[in-house]
Amino acid sequence: MTTNILFFAILITTIGVSYYGFNNSNFFNRYMFNVGAVQRGDYLRLISSGFLHANWEHLIFNMISLYFFHGIIIHGMGSFIFLLIYLGSIVFGNLFSLYIYRHQSYYSAIGASGGVSGIIFAAIALFPYLQVNFIPGWFFGTLYFSYSVYMMLNPRQGDNLGHAAHLGGAIFGLVAIAFFEPMVIIQNALYLGIMALPLGYMGYKLLKK
Repeated sequence: MTTNILFFAILITTIGVSYYGFNNSNFFNRYMFNVGAVQRGDYLRLISSGFLHANWEHLIFNMISLYFFHGIIIHGMGSFIFLLIYLGSIVFGNLFSLYIYRHQSYYSAIGASGGVSGIIFAAIALFPYLQVNFIPGWFFGTLYFSYSVYMMLNPRQGDNLGHAAHLGGAIFGLVAIAFFEPMVIIQNALYLGIMALPLGYMGYKLLKK
């Protein structure tokens, strides 16, 4: 019952806010993530942007992904932790984007992808052999991190995916599990360590800049 109420509350809110944004450009521009606006103190955008989407395809993909993984966290850790990870991952994903693009005041982004990534990777941290697209979760995570880190460090023209927000959200999800369930992290240290190798490379490259 709790699972349905919480998930559907997020689902309905996200659909409603996104739909309004589809039809109201002023509302969309006011609440999307934008580096310059956040740097000027408009911190509400760090969370509000997670409820806006570019189009129906973007919205549906994120909500379906959240649907498939939300139950793992709610049943395993409770609804409060699920909500904390979801909203925290949206905020941290945007904060990470703010750091990465701090010299590009024009950079903007929208979408729940950071929050969804946080939930997915929290689930993988709890169950490394969880099947994601028919492969073990830890291996999927390794590929995901490798691709996202590469694309973030080597941006391509026309690539509109927010790789930094995805990475930031995923990192928050992993850290949350490490904080609330440290023994699980220790038990799964080998697989999670392999999965985190691209993040180590990312940290090295960012420190060199």
